[in-house]
Amino acid sequence: MSSYLALAGFFVASFAAASSGAIFRPGRWYYEELIRPSWNPPAWLFAPAWTVFYTIMSIAAWLVWSEGGWSGLAGIALAVFFVHLVLNAAWSYFFFHLERPDLAFFEVIALWVGVATTLVLFWMVRPLAGALLIPYLGWVTFASYLNFTIWRLNIDADWNTADARSAGKDRRPRTPSETRSGGS
Repeated sequence: MSSYLALAGFFVASFAAASSGAIFRPGRWYYEELIRPSWNPPAWLFAPAWTVFYTIMSIAAWLVWSEGGWSGLAGIALAVFFVHLVLNAAWSYFFFHLERPDLAFFEVIALWVGVATTLVLFWMVRPLAGALLIPYLGWVTFASYLNFTIWRLNIDADWNTADARSAGKDRRPRTPSETRSGGS
């Protein structure tokens, strides 16, 4: 019975990290107005994809716990897993709440390192647990590149400065040509 409780606990921890996406939702205008690459996935894809990844993370952590509990390498791997969950949750804060794709990019690089380290440590404890995280690492790799691209496409946008927000400026990002010509 305690094994099922542990599995439930890993689900609670993983989906608590997921809740940051609901807490730090994009503003009505923000995500729609960002300049995004043509290969940006449709918005509806993110929720089901992340649901799968949080489920896989939970099962992988449970497999590691089942193998070694909270001690030894399993304990270290699980500690890194929980640090990685904090990094996972923090991305939504930077990208959506602060509306700073630049800061979110540097945060997602730290997340990538956390996922890769978790994968390696999980693999060392129980190879199946590490293997389960491979698609997640792939997704975070893609998300990192997407975040970088969005940041670079919107680098000339004046809406992401505190001065622009406090002045009540139109928050629509400016294209580089609009910025040069002073268009509104």
